[in-house]
Amino acid sequence: MRDNDLFQLALGITSPWFVASSDFDAAKKRLDIRVDFKAGSRFACPECKADGCPVHDTTEKTWRHLDFFQHQAFLTARVPRVTCSKCGVRQVDVPWARRGSGFTLLFEALAMTLVAHMPVAAAARLMGEHDTRLWRVVFHYVARAVARMDLSELRRVCIDETAAKRGHDYISIFVDIDTRRVVFVTDGRDAGTVAEFADHVDTHNSDASRIKEVCIDMSGPFIKGVTENLTEAEITFDKFHVMKMLGDAVDKTRRAEAKARPELKGSRYVWLKNEQNLSSEGRETLATLSRLHLKTARAYQLRLAFQEVYAQPTRGCAELVLDRWDSWAIRSRIEPIKAVVRTIRRHWDGILAWFDSRIANGLVEGINSLVQAAKAKARGYRNRETLKAMTYLIAGKLDLKLPT
Repeated sequence: MRDNDLFQLALGITSPWFVASSDFDAAKKRLDIRVDFKAGSRFACPECKADGCPVHDTTEKTWRHLDFFQHQAFLTARVPRVTCSKCGVRQVDVPWARRGSGFTLLFEALAMTLVAHMPVAAAARLMGEHDTRLWRVVFHYVARAVARMDLSELRRVCIDETAAKRGHDYISIFVDIDTRRVVFVTDGRDAGTVAEFADHVDTHNSDASRIKEVCIDMSGPFIKGVTENLTEAEITFDKFHVMKMLGDAVDKTRRAEAKARPELKGSRYVWLKNEQNLSSEGRETLATLSRLHLKTARAYQLRLAFQEVYAQPTRGCAELVLDRWDSWAIRSRIEPIKAVVRTIRRHWDGILAWFDSRIANGLVEGINSLVQAAKAKARGYRNRETLKAMTYLIAGKLDLKLPT
């Protein structure tokens, strides 16, 4: 009897529920605790909350609980259905587990704590459960936390995509720049993703028209999506994406020129960094190659010169420098650089908008790195739904409201 009282205190079970019996099987490494309710008890209707509903019948259910030392523990109880004068016959909710779950609330709280720091499969092995069952727990708590999101203060957003798996399979990530958290994740990377985001904002205590600044790369679908759905937002094109575009142009120039200039073989990484970031050997290689009047060297100098645009104190000064760079670059006779110039001309205002907004996609790129690292650690996810759930869990700063 004392064991039952002890388990009742430990489980936090209160009247009309009580621990009726406990059975420990050392050979099976299993503890079974049976919970029951007092005869003649009445319960509240789970729908309308009307109190004092009589018991109609009962169904026996079992839940996995936290381990008892190294042994698995299970709760079993007769769960009553009550007769409500308004709602009819309804099954009551038990205080130690949520409806539809095979786990107690405390077991789920431990599971969610673990999966935030390790792959779900690893947490499942540690807890002695199948990972599919734990994924159901993850989906439940993440979906519930996302539904409770309050986006009333959301004003500045950066948007980027990340690969869900090899090939053309992506999810788009929307990040609140000010709170540094993921506020929306969806399939694809087209204009429709921004429309979905606008709908998401509208249903989370806000309005898409409240968003005033958006940072994106020069993706046509993202530009179209923002223009059509976030109508009050000014677009800033990510400066790191602009610099990467120039770096890619330098590399294309090197690869084309290397066919006739074998000196360029093996020099790829020399041209991708600023001189001060090179090793002493890299600086020597750069100096030697720069004296050979190569197109690659001129493309490299144009890339370095463009950095001066972002070093200017004001938008007006930056536009003067950009205008001079544009005139120089378009006459360079280096086709990859000229292609970049044409792209910059099409996105001129959005590039210069950085001097007003000072926002960039470095934050979302960092989150993408965390997501990809988690995916690699888990050896991939089965589908996009699992990847989206983990993205929210890793970077959404969700209030999961886990039981304690």
